Amino acid sequence: MRRKPAGALQLTWMGKDLGLVPTAEGDYDYAWVDADDVRVQEVRSIDIEREVGERGTDNLLVIGDSANVLRSLTQVPEWKKRYGGQVKAVYIDPPFNTSDAFEHYADQLEHSVWLTLMRDRLREMMPLLHPEASIWVHLDDVEVHRMRLLLDELLGDSAFVAEIAWEKVAGRDNRTAISRSHDTILVYALQGRSAWRHTRNLIPRSPAQIALAYGNPDDDERGPWTSGDLSAKADSKRRAEQFYDITLPSGRVVSPARGRCWLLTEDRYREFEADGRLWFGRDGDSVPRIKRFLSEVQDGLVPRTLWSHLEVGHNDEAKKELLALFPEVSSPFDTPKPERLLERILRIATDPGDLVLDFFAGSGTTAAVAHKLSRRWITCELIERTARTFTIPRLEKVAAGLDRGGITTIRARVPGQGVVLPTGIDADDAFHFQQMLRKVSQGLIGDHEASIKALMNATKTRRESLLQWCGGSGFTIAKLAPSMYETDDRSGDVYLSDAATNGAWSKSVAGQLGFEMTSDDPVFVGRKGRQRLAVVDGVVDENVVRVVLGSLREREVCVIVGKAVMSAAEELLKSRSKGSRIKQAPDELFSKAVMR
Repeated sequence: MRRKPAGALQLTWMGKDLGLVPTAEGDYDYAWVDADDVRVQEVRSIDIEREVGERGTDNLLVIGDSANVLRSLTQVPEWKKRYGGQVKAVYIDPPFNTSDAFEHYADQLEHSVWLTLMRDRLREMMPLLHPEASIWVHLDDVEVHRMRLLLDELLGDSAFVAEIAWEKVAGRDNRTAISRSHDTILVYALQGRSAWRHTRNLIPRSPAQIALAYGNPDDDERGPWTSGDLSAKADSKRRAEQFYDITLPSGRVVSPARGRCWLLTEDRYREFEADGRLWFGRDGDSVPRIKRFLSEVQDGLVPRTLWSHLEVGHNDEAKKELLALFPEVSSPFDTPKPERLLERILRIATDPGDLVLDFFAGSGTTAAVAHKLSRRWITCELIERTARTFTIPRLEKVAAGLDRGGITTIRARVPGQGVVLPTGIDADDAFHFQQMLRKVSQGLIGDHEASIKALMNATKTRRESLLQWCGGSGFTIAKLAPSMYETDDRSGDVYLSDAATNGAWSKSVAGQLGFEMTSDDPVFVGRKGRQRLAVVDGVVDENVVRVVLGSLREREVCVIVGKAVMSAAEELLKSRSKGSRIKQAPDELFSKAVMR
């Protein structure tokens, strides 16, 4: 995480120095606790349930609280090795905190609770991020201003890229003082705005945009071009060579307008003129403009901060996509996001094969779109009923190629029946050519009629539904393991829970202490460098120490964890193996915790 500069502004809220823990599993209901509380520090295991489709992919869906899931992914060695530093884009659509009661979660967290909830998760995700990662946070106007200050504090304000306004509804609500039409998507880049400019992708130009902006009225062999002003503001930085007269092809002489100069020096102007890079109008009597060829400009458009529903869809489109997947449910989610919106974000922020993270899965739109775009993905969902009812079935359909909605099927223009388009002309080019040809042909008769009909027949096109995604790859379904500890809220005493038995507890201890599991060893459950980990589901006595020491190889040391420890065992280990130690659970597993 970036170091905040001295004197940097910080957002302050009640309970900022505290931690939050769920009051019940699988519910958006939290309680304040000390930041060093065991429940805040515990690294819980992630247990794999089953594989869907192709095995061995990095795509992962975890059911459980996102703070715990992210902590496990960044601290358990097996997960850290697999995902650490790889996430290229984060998109989250968190609870908006609107005080409305939604069916699938209570979106009414108090501001300070909401800020801590978000702060903790954003902190936990940091070790997963690639140096070129971008973070996209989708909110409405209730918390967006607070979230921007929070992100400035966590990432530094130089990481801010933009606030994108997405037109989420196409109509107008006449029942309100001002009809709310958009949500805001905050965009931050880990490497900073300037550097990310060279990392992000451009938006491909559509054929319609090309047809509107580019033409070739002089049949230049370099192809379509657009033109730009040859003049510039005359200020103190301009050179004397930028003030001169130009003789047009028509013979008319022109000078820069008052307060202006030419953009090029006279020598450069002559070079451009000789190379045919100037346009003087059809009659050669217009003030020259510089020709900029489509083949020479950047391959796409710089993203804007205003995204129309016509470009990326709206809430109603998203609801129709979900209803097509789950027709038996009248309204699965109140404010789902259309797949076209996520497609736009992921195409800008990632390339095929990159890893995408969304730790508020909901209906699974982010993962579904990432899957269809051949991106790898991680997502998690707190509410198990939501995951089992919507998220998993949706992603199973995507992997199997049974989802025909969203960006799976697109409407595209193709050549007409039996039509072979000329080389270098695609269906969209042909369509726009026909549009122009119809305008030109109006009123023409006689000898021109047959030629026009021949051209029209040779460039016929039609609209057709084309599949972009036919299924493939797979994903892993996992679930956050139960906590190994229980805390008495009145006394503060910490106890091992009923779940802390045998293999489950050993796995938990290994993750908590940063040991990689060694499941094939009869004595040790984990390895970290030359340290070996032994977990005893009971009392560590002298016999246990002798067995552990007898299993160590040369130069190895051990960490023994038990639920109770005999003093004689500690003395024996200290005398026999310098550097080895015993930890009693749970007290000595959490070095920063205040254990009573």
